[in-house]
Amino acid sequence: MSKQKIKVAIVFGGRSAEHEISLLSARNVVQSLDTEKFEPVLIGIDKEGQWHYNADSMKILNADDPGKISLSAESNPVLISQNTDSKAVISLTSGNTIASIDVIFPVLHGSYGEDGSIQGFAQLANIPCVGCGILGSAVGMDKDIMKRILRDSAIGVAPWLLFRRSDNAPLSYDHVSKSLGNEVFIKPANLGSSVGITFARSKSEFDNGLQYAFQYDTKVIVEAKVIGREVECAVLGNEHPKASIPGEIISQKGWYSYESKYLDETGAILEIPAKLNDKQAEMVRQTALKTYRVLECSGMARVDMFLKPDDTIIVNEINTIPGFTNISMYPKLWEYTGIPQKVLITQLIELAMESHQTRNKLKTK
Repeated sequence: MSKQKIKVAIVFGGRSAEHEISLLSARNVVQSLDTEKFEPVLIGIDKEGQWHYNADSMKILNADDPGKISLSAESNPVLISQNTDSKAVISLTSGNTIASIDVIFPVLHGSYGEDGSIQGFAQLANIPCVGCGILGSAVGMDKDIMKRILRDSAIGVAPWLLFRRSDNAPLSYDHVSKSLGNEVFIKPANLGSSVGITFARSKSEFDNGLQYAFQYDTKVIVEAKVIGREVECAVLGNEHPKASIPGEIISQKGWYSYESKYLDETGAILEIPAKLNDKQAEMVRQTALKTYRVLECSGMARVDMFLKPDDTIIVNEINTIPGFTNISMYPKLWEYTGIPQKVLITQLIELAMESHQTRNKLKTK
């Protein structure tokens, strides 16, 4: 009698501005899933937030074009039961259970997925969820809060200023440049994949960048430009995490923009391993692990850093649901470290189930 496969709900798409990147990542996760052990249950979330069940395969259009990829118009709306015993996918059309799940694998980048939303949903439904929990996800998503915690833990971060949409008198470029220098990055506090980010060297660029960033979030951070090499390190694990060998992003066109990451094949060079000496490589790995622990992460994360000419390390950000496209650093770093993508996906699912079992053993009465 064959062992029953674990049913993995791969949830992708979502309301985030990173919707398209999620589709690219999810497609790669589905292709890398060990179907000897796992049965995929594919659930796509459209840009309006409706969940759809994909019975046989991912219903996406222009799958090989990062600029045009989208969910198919086919509609099979569903919800996942919050009954902690059933773990059922229920059709909103018929009201019938059409699938069951054992674990959720969220491939949702940015808002409404990487920020603790899906993690809280899974915890309420008592379903294991791949990746960080509610706290680690929420803290890692908000660049302002993340920086405060890292700074207070003696981990280097770039100097920054916070702007809120509700501020009566937003700071001027003159004030910002006196504090941070003439060259600054303007970023929505709660997005990734370089969405909504601009680089400003003048008052007009600053004003336009601020207006642009506020289209994506009510909080915007302005960061000083850091001179250094862009290095990244992947982290895997729960209570005893491990770090991959570091890689380096060598941007060919200014800074590592959305276009450089996903649309322009010549926009950046991914160098794995990064050309670091043993001391530098170990410093990068230890900084990644310390960041991971300080921010209460589990399962997985990718830590992005700058290595300055004096070997000082500045943490730029942490990605708690890192990209899983066929050119993304997280799976590529682990593959070079010795964990092929299929094995990596398996380990992530096992870590989620392990963390879930540990939490369920805690007393609630």
